[in-house]
Amino acid sequence: MKLPNAEQAIVPEAKIVRYLLDLTSPQGKTKAVFFLGFGFTIDEWRKMADAFKQHAQDHEITSVVDDEHGIRYVIEGVLVTPDGRNPSVRVVWIIRKNEERPNLVTAYPL
Repeated sequence: MKLPNAEQAIVPEAKIVRYLLDLTSPQGKTKAVFFLGFGFTIDEWRKMADAFKQHAQDHEITSVVDDEHGIRYVIEGVLVTPDGRNPSVRVVWIIRKNEERPNLVTAYPL
């Protein structure tokens, strides 16, 4: 099964710029080291957003968790990166209650 409404997925700029690529973020620092090492940059954050959206369309859901916030979808597979090394990552999306569009929650290396 693929991520529902993946073509409408939302990847907020702040999620990338202030978390996944932020070397000063207490929660995101190790993720930033990883993703920056594959050629993603804050200046071109949309490339990372597009890569996550493509990842959601290319790979199957590996697990689903339904909680009070909505339904979380976990997707694992190769992420196309600027430097072409394309690591395997786990990306988590949520479709919040009473919404239809998936929102990026987090991503990290496998």
